[in-house]
Parts: sequence; C-alpha cells; structure tokens
Amino acid sequence: MAGKILVVDDEATIREMIGFALSLAGFSYAEAADAAQAEAEILTGPPDLILLDWMLPGQSGIEFVKLLRSDPATRSIPVIMLTARGEQEDKIRGLRDGADDYVTKPFAPKELVARIEAVLRRMKPEATNETVNVKGLLLDPLSHRVTAEERDLDLGPTEFRLLHVLMTHPERVYTRDQLLDLVWGRNIHVGPRTVDMHVSNLRKALEASGHHRLIQTVHGSGYRFSTRGRP
Repeated sequence: MAGKILVVDDEATIREMIGFALSLAGFSYAEAADAAQAEAEILTGPPDLILLDWMLPGQSGIEFVKLLRSDPATRSIPVIMLTARGEQEDKIRGLRDGADDYVTKPFAPKELVARIEAVLRRMKPEATNETVNVKGLLLDPLSHRVTAEERDLDLGPTEFRLLHVLMTHPERVYTRDQLLDLVWGRNIHVGPRTVDMHVSNLRKALEASGHHRLIQTVHGSGYRFSTRGRP
C-alpha cells in the first residue's frame, strides 16, 4: 500500500506514534498540529488521505472537515476522524459532516493502518499498490511495470500515472481538468491539451496489443477506460 497521509493532531506523541506505524506500512506522511498547519500542508501537495483529530486548538476537526468538503480542490480527499468521543451520536455527526471513517482513541496502530487501507481501496484505488489486470493489460504499481499479453511496455511516468487512474476507475468519465488534478497535481500549471497529448502517447504505447481501444474519448466530456466498446 502506498500513499501520502496527512496526520493532523495537536499531540506530538500521537503524531509520532502514528507516523511510525505509517512508515512501517510503507506510507509517507506529513504532520500538522492544527487546521491552519494542515491547510498549508495540503497546499504544498494534496495527501491521499487525512487523519484528522476532532479536538484541535482553534478550528475543530469537525469544522475543518466541513471546510474541506466545501472546496472542490479538497472535496474528494478521504478523511478518517480520530477522537476520544466514542458516543454513537458523535460518530454519526462526524460521518454526516464529511468523514469517511471514524476511529476512537485509544486505538491499535495496526487497526488504524487497516482502516486507512480499506478507505483508500474504496475511495482512491489508484493510491494502492495492488496490481490491476484488465483483458491481458497488467499494471503493477510496485515494480512500476505495465505488460500487455506478457510483453513489457515502455511508458513514461506521466503515462503510467494516467493509465493507473483510468484502469482503477473503469467506465468513469474524467474531464481533462479532473485528470490534470489527479495525474499532474493542482499546483502544476499545464493546460488541458497536455492531457490530450499524453493520452495520445499512451494509446500509441498500447496499440500493438490492441489495448488502445480501451481508452475512449467521450466527446464533449473527456476520457474513460472501458471494455464495453463504444456506444
């Protein structure tokens, strides 16, 4: 499992404990002691998931998750709430206000890592290291290798990330702007036509095996990865 986790908690010992567990599990992570620091970290590069303490100084975790969900740039980032508040009503409130899961303190680090992996598989499958195999086209994030009918394909890093996003969300139509955010990141200043160029490069790399047909243009919308053929 790979991915960057943002740990937002005002207790340094808890951040250290979580960070150690994340490192052992293969994650990279960043730390923040409050919502303001968390916002600054997100601006440097969106994390794949946020671990967010409910009781933060200044802006509370529940207020911060509402802010995240109100901003299109951060709306899709998965959030797991960390809190000592174990009442059922508090859990329901956290989930209703935008959290994707809820872990009550104290918690076992292995359980927390398992929850993170489960949320990422559900919400952001391209952030995992699981191999994807569709009709003989195999993408392995760990080895950064793509094979078609057991033959290695030579893909650049951008084409690899683009294919990973598309293959892990089959049938979903992505606009060029959405692909720019997912593949290049919101702080990279490139135009939508850059997506077209890399899609073209990707199709050329897949052409020999016939898998280029799986990357379809949806006119007026964007692109999708589909095994169903064109409507």
